[in-house]
Amino acid sequence: MVGAVGTPVLTAPLLQERGGNNSFTHEALTLKYKLDNQFELVFVVGFQKILTLTYVDKLIDDVHKEFRDKYRNEFQQKGALGLLNGTFDFKDDFMRLLRDAEESSKVRAPTVMKTFEQSLKSQKTVKCMIETRGEKPKEKVKNKKNKGSKKDGTEAVAVPSKASASDKQLSAAGEKEELTKDEILQKNREEFFRRHMKAGEKSRSPKPDAQKEKGKKPRVWDLGNSNAKVLDYSNSATNGSAEACPVEEFDPDMALGDKNREPGRLYDLEYESDDEAEEEKVVQNPSKPSVKKGGLGGMFGMLKGLVGSKSLTREDMDPVLEKMKDHLIAKNVAAEIAVQLCESVAKKLEGKVMGTFTTVTSTVKQALQEALVQILQPQRRVDVLRDVMDAQRHRRPYVVTFCGVNGVGKSTNLAKISFWLIENGFSVLIAACDTFRAGAVEQLRTHTRRLNALHPPESHGGRTMVQLYEKGYGKDAAGIAMEAISYARNQGFDVVLVDTAGRMQDNAPLMTALAKLIAVNAPDLVLFVGEALVGNEAVDQLVKFNKALADHSMAQTPRLIDGIVLTKFDTIDDKVGAAISMTYITSKPIVFVGTGQTYCDLRSLNAKAVVAALMKA
Repeated sequence: MVGAVGTPVLTAPLLQERGGNNSFTHEALTLKYKLDNQFELVFVVGFQKILTLTYVDKLIDDVHKEFRDKYRNEFQQKGALGLLNGTFDFKDDFMRLLRDAEESSKVRAPTVMKTFEQSLKSQKTVKCMIETRGEKPKEKVKNKKNKGSKKDGTEAVAVPSKASASDKQLSAAGEKEELTKDEILQKNREEFFRRHMKAGEKSRSPKPDAQKEKGKKPRVWDLGNSNAKVLDYSNSATNGSAEACPVEEFDPDMALGDKNREPGRLYDLEYESDDEAEEEKVVQNPSKPSVKKGGLGGMFGMLKGLVGSKSLTREDMDPVLEKMKDHLIAKNVAAEIAVQLCESVAKKLEGKVMGTFTTVTSTVKQALQEALVQILQPQRRVDVLRDVMDAQRHRRPYVVTFCGVNGVGKSTNLAKISFWLIENGFSVLIAACDTFRAGAVEQLRTHTRRLNALHPPESHGGRTMVQLYEKGYGKDAAGIAMEAISYARNQGFDVVLVDTAGRMQDNAPLMTALAKLIAVNAPDLVLFVGEALVGNEAVDQLVKFNKALADHSMAQTPRLIDGIVLTKFDTIDDKVGAAISMTYITSKPIVFVGTGQTYCDLRSLNAKAVVAALMKA
């Protein structure tokens, strides 16, 4: 049992704060576990995934209870580690509990049919089951009366109309009696011809002046041009030449933003917590009752109560966890992930002994903060500069592919990352693989000109630090990426940044094309670009992108998303929940954070700053 806990099979869900579910599947093995927070124990049962064992939950509960009761005194004296490092005899007890659990699952009483006395029919009297003809329930009778009243009203309205029609007929008959037979016959003929002529006029339809030709014709705008070649401003013959991107004159201060920055440095996100300011307010106004104390003061002010030296129960934590769940959802954390986080915190704290002057609120808040920091800290740190230098030693370019939905800022943040790489002394080739969106190639060309203006070849020994590789529109993106990588290898570029077209996660043909591009070119880093404005949509996007890459890949171990670029972070104030949602779903790190519109507005994620913003009341 101790050895199983030390393996990555079980430590993964526990350290990633996924303790809300008590089961974990690894390859062909399923593990079910139960936490004992009072004595810091983990009870694990492992079995083959294909087996359907109905007694596992009962077995792990019985083992937990028996083990605690048997070694309670030793736990209190030596602690869990002191006992488990020694020897203890529990094998016979475990085998007995296993046999009892297996027998309880086998022995099931056969289902017995109910007797007549146990049925509901036996409780009814004979009188209530007799129906008399013509007798109807009261409700139905009322409804019938209402319907009848409506019918009476309609009949009352309809009667005078009939009477008026009959009066007309009588008057017409009186007139006909006064006329002679010849006159009546002549009058009927005129009436007949008049009706016939009216019907003929109605049936006639004006003939169209000119018959419409079948089939659709493309619309030609007044100020436009029907020739697509005229609108294609890309020039595939200029790839790799310095003349393709002439130096553009513009204000460098507007493009750079911060003048006091250190070139090539990627700063961390900064966030100032309001804890100190709130504490100062409380000290200055001691007479006024203050509800806000600490980061979550306003949210949990009504729930604070001292719990002295007792074990935490689920009933104690439920009100606080409910408030925390609502708070996380309000900060843009996906609802499903907020529920799972609170469930994980509850499992982690249930049974834990609190201090004398410790409140439930402060304990739960601290546990949630630790869980959020643990989620945001990556399992594998992505160090792009180190990986680029490693690729340099192998004399090959380092390839990064950007993917994401429409309008999240892929091209803009690609240009920011290009600027950061150039300032660190690496040459960049931008591959324009967005051959679908109008203006995509021109946008990258403009960025390339401005980057060359900020870092001219004269400042780097005559070497052009950034170039654009493009083949126009309507081409195969995977083929263009392959040609760009080959061109970068021949020309000695350090990094290739592949820009792809934006696509929705439900568009199967475009997702297949993206999976093909990644499978064919095997980039070193696949970055998903997502905006910080989304809430539940972030979960759907990442899950479906990963699923599409796995389904449409021909490799045995498909290539999935390696990291996340979080954009538009400057627009959300303290609603930073999208960072939690994305990292929780993929277990991948946030590599870059976009915080503005200049080339210097690129940051690395600071987990403590994000958690401080998230926990702000």
